[in-house]
Parts: sequence; structure tokens; C-alpha cells
Amino acid sequence: MQITDRTVALVTGGASGLGEQTARRLLTDGAQVVLVDLPGGRGEELAAELGDRAHFAPADVRDGEQVAAAVATAAGLGELRVVVACAGVATPGRILSKRGVLPLETYRTVVEINLVGTFNVLRLAAEQMATNEPVEDDRGLGDRGVVVTTASVAAFDGQVGQAAYASSKAGVAGLTLTAARDLADRAIRVMCIAPGVFETPMMAGMPEGVKESLEALVPHPARLGRPQEYAALVAHIVENPLLNGEVIRLDGALRMPPR
Repeated sequence: MQITDRTVALVTGGASGLGEQTARRLLTDGAQVVLVDLPGGRGEELAAELGDRAHFAPADVRDGEQVAAAVATAAGLGELRVVVACAGVATPGRILSKRGVLPLETYRTVVEINLVGTFNVLRLAAEQMATNEPVEDDRGLGDRGVVVTTASVAAFDGQVGQAAYASSKAGVAGLTLTAARDLADRAIRVMCIAPGVFETPMMAGMPEGVKESLEALVPHPARLGRPQEYAALVAHIVENPLLNGEVIRLDGALRMPPR
């Protein structure tokens, strides 16, 4: 599916990091973009900075009514064709530590934001996309829409202290194929990107030595990923009609050690 000036895209976690750069890329490619992020952040400011083809819709991805309102905002601009789910948290914590057992509420919150929130966005976006006419390609086939979710290499290489994060992202990865199969008869594709270590706001707060040690783990290129590289993969997924039901590791061949 080609991105055109008639394409409407919705990006959760769109006010920073991977989501922000994805929004910028989709805007550059010609789409109108709805940035979905928590109220009180920089979403409204960023949308104003990006121009009149960018729009802000405040929402917590766990909230069905708020996400439905954001989807309605996107649909009001035209046909919602692209959804990218980037919203997530990475709260660390060992199952058992010197402070005691990991609080169940901590685990539940991470899973609700990363996994339940992703599914909430997927289901409501698919409902709206199903009303679109397929965009035909040169073989007469075509998509009604494309959903790209965000897992993590932690889904496969979970480290010490990542019980909540790794299992939530494993759920996102596991959702990919069944969602693609569920929605195939509606001509809606579902793909997932599993990033490695990236230059995001979460990484910015780490000491320089920690960042250097993480870079050294990446075989090639031995550096942190750039959000623009995630955004470029999103753009390719949208345009490549055979990409469906798969998780793509975007990690420079990184395999995380236990700690």
C-alpha cells in the first residue's frame, strides 16, 4: 500500500521516541498523522510544531473509550489506513529481590500498558479499517489497512529484572500471527517490530558507561539503533504487501545476555 496525501495514520506513543520519529516519517511521506499520547505531555505541542497535517488525540491506550475517540479523530480526517502502536513502559524489577517480591500491581500495570493497550488499539483500529475499500495493487489485490505493533528483543532475550517487560512484549509478539490470520479476510495486515537497544528517552537517562556497554553487545553496527531506522522499517512494511503476520527483529544481530 502506497502512502499518499489521502492516507491517515495513527501513532500511539507518538509524542516521543520511536513514535515521534515514525510520525515524522509518515508525514514526510505524505500522510496525515494523529499523534496519540497521554494528556499533559508534549503531544499537543509536537502536533503544532509538525504542522496542519499533524493532529493530537490524548488517550491512555488501556482505555477503550479514549482510544475509540482517537480512532474517530483519525477517521474524521479521511480513511484510517495505517496504525503504529509504540506506546509502552519498561518498569524493571526482579521477581524476588532484596526489597522482597515483585508487587503484583507493578507486573499488572506493565502488562496492561504494553500488551492489553496494544490489543485495545489493534481491535479498535481494525474495526474502523474494515470499513475502508481495499487499495488495489497491480494484481487487483489490496489492503484496507496495516497495523504495526512494537515488541522488543526482550520478548526473546529477557534479562534479569525484566519479568514484566519481557512477558508483556512476548505477548505482543505472540499476538502478531493470530491477529494477521483473524484479519486476513478483511484485507488488514498485522506486523510487529522487535527493536533492540535504541536511542530513546528511556535510554537517555542511563549513564554513558551503560550505553557504551550496550553498544558493545551489538555485532554490527556496534551502536544504538536510531528511531529513524525504526520509522524507515514501518514505512517499508506499509508499502510491501507481502509482509504480514511476522515479527522482525531490528537489532543489528544483538542477542541480549542474562544481565
